[in-house]
This record gives sequence, structure tokens and C-alpha cells, in this order.
Amino acid sequence: MIVCRSAAELEQMRQAGRLVGEVLTELAAMVAPGVSTADLDALAEKRIAQAGATPAFKGYHGYPGTICASINEEVIHGIPSGRRLLREGDIISIDVGASLDGYFGDSAVTLPVGQVSEHAAKLLRVTEEALYKAIERARPGNRISDIGHAVQQHVEAYGCSVVREFVGHGIGQRMHEEPQVPNYGEPGRGPRLTEGMVLAIEPMVNAGKPAVKVLADGWTAVTRDGSLSAHFEHTVAVRAGEPWVLTAREVPVSARR
Repeated sequence: MIVCRSAAELEQMRQAGRLVGEVLTELAAMVAPGVSTADLDALAEKRIAQAGATPAFKGYHGYPGTICASINEEVIHGIPSGRRLLREGDIISIDVGASLDGYFGDSAVTLPVGQVSEHAAKLLRVTEEALYKAIERARPGNRISDIGHAVQQHVEAYGCSVVREFVGHGIGQRMHEEPQVPNYGEPGRGPRLTEGMVLAIEPMVNAGKPAVKVLADGWTAVTRDGSLSAHFEHTVAVRAGEPWVLTAREVPVSARR
């Protein structure tokens, strides 16, 4: 069942989304060579707790971290580790989720560590552009597949590929709700978007081929061909007029780096 949220509920979800955005902004400022992914995780957990919120990921089906920290060929669900130090030229996807007063926010960004190759920079740019093209389709009267079609069309025009095994999702009083939101497909299919629907839209894009595999830890998904992967995500409410990005950051990540 797809739940449509009231205006009051959307305001509550904006509070959760704002917190997630603030945490991501602070984490982005910390990204540098020599920082461990466990350092990032500890800061996120501290900030979420200080806000009176709960990490959405920690303990979810046994996941051990507060954030997902996925480096280079890691697509999503990279587990934070004190042994995993960021290096100059890496790219890192940081995914943050939190529950505040019963409502969830979920957002991700992929960041360069120091100076990165033109190849990596292009992947980050194309993936982030795809996210915003998808968000533009989150309007009443459109269909779920219009969102994924916008991602796929943009990404493939630049020679990149869309991950098939993982998709976006509805979000609200649970982390994952209906509907699923693929990042690919033909337009005009699936449920019709209506005012009050809230979606976690999250392109996962590979520089090489789309195939992925999950490592022995049971969580970390990587590209099968070893190519770089990027992941950007916002929690978005469908409403009359412009889509409302509930996880919008008051200060853009780039301004803090």
C-alpha cells in the first residue's frame, strides 16, 4: 500500500530530512585523505543522537553501522571500518538515514577525496544531474517509471550504466515503504504519482557495466567489472507545483568542503 502524507506529516518529515542533510554536510567537511570511514560513522552517530533521533540503518537487518560508506567500486552498503582510510583520488558515497519523532529521512552523496581523475569527476557530475532530473519528474499525474526513465536516459547518454539490483523506495514512518522506485525503464508505467507521496529517489550509477555483486560480508555491493560507482539520494515529497526535497541541505555540501 502506498501512503500519502498530510501537510502536517510532511512538515515532520522535513525535520527528519533537515537533520540528515545537516549530518551529511558535516561529514562532507570531514572527508580528506587519512580519515577512516569509522571516523565518519562515529560523528554521524553522535550528531543524530544529539538531535534526539535514531540512526535508521544501525541494526536494520543486522547492519552494524550508522552510515553506509562506499568507496570507489563499492556501489552501496559499505560498512564503516577503522581500517579503511580514505586516500587522495578516491570517491566515497556516504548514505545517512535517521528517524526523528517517528518519521524517516534518507539521503546520500558521493564526494571526491582531494583531487580526483576527470573520469571520476564526470561520474559524480552525471549521477548528481540524473538525481535532479529524476526529482523533476516527481509531480502529480506522472508515473513511477517516469522517474527511472529520466535517470537512465541521462546516464546512458554519457556512457555510464544504471544498477538494476537496487532501487529507490517509498519512505515515511518506515524506512522502506511502497512503491519501489527503479532507476531505469520505459516511461508511463507503474503507480500514478499523487500529492503526499514521499519517495527516496537514489540513482546508483556505474562508470562501466551495470552488473554488481555482494561481498562476503553480506552487505557491500561492488561493481563486477571493478569500475567506479556513484550514488546520490534525496527524500522527495510529491506535491502540487514543485517537488519538495525534504533532505535539502541548507548549506550545500560543496560550500563546506
